[in-house]
Amino acid sequence: MELLASGVASLFVFVLGASIGSFLNVVIYRLPAGLSLLYPPSRCPQCLRRLKRYDNVPILGWIWLRGRCRSCRNPISVRYPLVEAATGILFLLVFWVFNLPLPALGYWAFFSWLLTLSLIDLDTMTLPNSLTQSGLVLGLVFQMAIGWTIQANLTGAIAQLMMGILGAVIGIWVFDLITIMGSIVFGQTAMGGGDAKLAAMMGAWLGWKYLLLAGFVACTIGALIGGGGIALGLLNRRQPMPFGPFLALGAVLSAFFGEAMLAWYMRVFFPTL
Repeated sequence: MELLASGVASLFVFVLGASIGSFLNVVIYRLPAGLSLLYPPSRCPQCLRRLKRYDNVPILGWIWLRGRCRSCRNPISVRYPLVEAATGILFLLVFWVFNLPLPALGYWAFFSWLLTLSLIDLDTMTLPNSLTQSGLVLGLVFQMAIGWTIQANLTGAIAQLMMGILGAVIGIWVFDLITIMGSIVFGQTAMGGGDAKLAAMMGAWLGWKYLLLAGFVACTIGALIGGGGIALGLLNRRQPMPFGPFLALGAVLSAFFGEAMLAWYMRVFFPTL
């Protein structure tokens, strides 16, 4: 009975995440274009025909339509169901790892912001202020709620809030410094201003320690992929590459495995401490 209840709960969480992912697709497409997120309802970008409700079912709607608009038969990008599935999987992982309701709700929101920002950065090489700023504020609210839950008083809430603020300040300072130094060394813009704002948002959610870990992971993965792309002739040395997805990946890995990763680092590099 317990196994059945766990399976039903997991299925519900996945469907919830996929449904949120469906809305994220709307944000990813419409926000950079300056379009309303609420009106008009979902429609084909080619013929502008409104989608039927059963065509809008996350993941399954795309499968039923075989990846084509019901009216004009133009292809519908496979990215739509992939984003829905990815969001569902993220929600499910958070549900399994963070057992308490408040952390789970918080990280559902955080990862939704990160996924949206990553794909917008891939599409447009921009990170909208409206998302990084709202995500930062939400992260500080999350920290206050966590602090209140831990200590059940205003002191705990304020202490956690200050940790979030410190993380945000360190995030924007560190990445602004990287941008300035990189521009001097390479003679061109090394990192966009939006990356520092995204780092500030991450710091508000993760705190300064996990923020620095996420930044290190992001730089490592970015260097490996960038270097590999250059070696294979897929990129040239001065070709701009969106860094937001690497930061987002570093943040997700730090949220899930931060404690284990820091423990491994201390064990390898500082075994006597």
